[in-house]
Amino acid sequence: MKKLILINKELSIFKKKSIKVEGDKSLSIRFIILSSLSTGKSLASNILKSEDTMSVMNILKKLGIKIKLNNNNCEVKGKGLFGYKFKKNLVLNAGNSGTTARLLLSTLIDSNYTIKITGDKSLKKRDMNRVIKPLKQFGAKIKSNKGKLPIFITGTKLLKPIQYKENLGSAQSKSAVLIAALKTKGQTKLYCLPSRNHTELMFKNILKVPIKIKKRSNDEIIQVNGLNEFKSFNYRIPGDISSASFFIVLTLLSKNKTLIIKNVNVNPSRTGIIKILNRMGAKIKIFNLKIYKGEKVADIFVRSNQNLKPINLEPKLNSSAIDEFLLIFLVAGTCKGMSSFKKLSELNKKESKRLDWGIKILNQIGIKTKKIKNQGIKIWGKQNLNLNKTYVIKNYLKDHRVFMTATIAGLALGGNWKIYDPNSFKTSFPSFLKILRDLGAKIEIR
Repeated sequence: MKKLILINKELSIFKKKSIKVEGDKSLSIRFIILSSLSTGKSLASNILKSEDTMSVMNILKKLGIKIKLNNNNCEVKGKGLFGYKFKKNLVLNAGNSGTTARLLLSTLIDSNYTIKITGDKSLKKRDMNRVIKPLKQFGAKIKSNKGKLPIFITGTKLLKPIQYKENLGSAQSKSAVLIAALKTKGQTKLYCLPSRNHTELMFKNILKVPIKIKKRSNDEIIQVNGLNEFKSFNYRIPGDISSASFFIVLTLLSKNKTLIIKNVNVNPSRTGIIKILNRMGAKIKIFNLKIYKGEKVADIFVRSNQNLKPINLEPKLNSSAIDEFLLIFLVAGTCKGMSSFKKLSELNKKESKRLDWGIKILNQIGIKTKKIKNQGIKIWGKQNLNLNKTYVIKNYLKDHRVFMTATIAGLALGGNWKIYDPNSFKTSFPSFLKILRDLGAKIEIR
């Protein structure tokens, strides 16, 4: 019998005025991968210890990289760009992590054996063509299940630089090309749509990899010179804005509450949710801003607001909030009037079909929606929602963001919620329930 989580009524009090969330997942995974390609011992503090980051660590250990965890500190002994030990019949399991599968694939393009990359049921449904296509151009031989896992990759010692146009706005696709370029003699040139830029910032500000970035009106041109070994480095990983977003929305939708979330990564390519919510009438503030190795880090202040307004969102903000749209849809459901969101087909290529799940959750709590050509959604919100029925969330492929969004809905809006697969949040945010309980939430796992 499946376990479930039961949430009883709304969160009545915030016992704490400030919280911290765990280390940024994107930065944690990139630290682990890039430090494994460095020469020497690298150390990260506040590393995210989630199922996704453990997947990448376990893969690198199979490739001969020594990794130690001590509390929230991670030590990686890198062996240089060509230091991995490739073995025959090697199978690498990325679990639920698309970032791990796509970025690790780019580090295997020089393997002298065929390596199998696989993952869990959810990951096997996700698109890998976005990295397969450019990695083949570098010279790697790749076979897949119609662009999905499992993937079989055989590298080459005759890698060649490429010119590639990335037209999805996918940070993982862009990063895979940039990491593969490190192992390639000559200059790789990438034309790409704007997306989160953590890899470029680490190349420029930490690794000192020769990289040039030219921003244009609608895209960017990135040039990387390969075969430049880089030294080990230390990194203090800030809190994850995606994790912080659940508490931003919880506070916003609750009554007469304030909350400070400390030491959060507020990279502009990731703070779309704050820009969008502020346009809807929220007054979320960023303060104590500092720059750390190219990344912006700050504290976030949020106050409850029961009078938010609907929004007709222009698609240019989509990429900077792509992981937070389930929460944004939930907020739109509490605004009187119609909100509209377009060009979001990427949401249905995530761990679950998140665009469809946004509709399912809103419909279940009585909010009218309309799907726009399988790429967007219209939402007719209602103010002062006070839910009093039983709501059931299941069969969502254990998508951590579906689970956490439904949890926030129950705590902020009331009702009795039964949410199956209660461990799904551990892929990205292991302390999620603990922080909620510390704030005063009444949550029961049966």
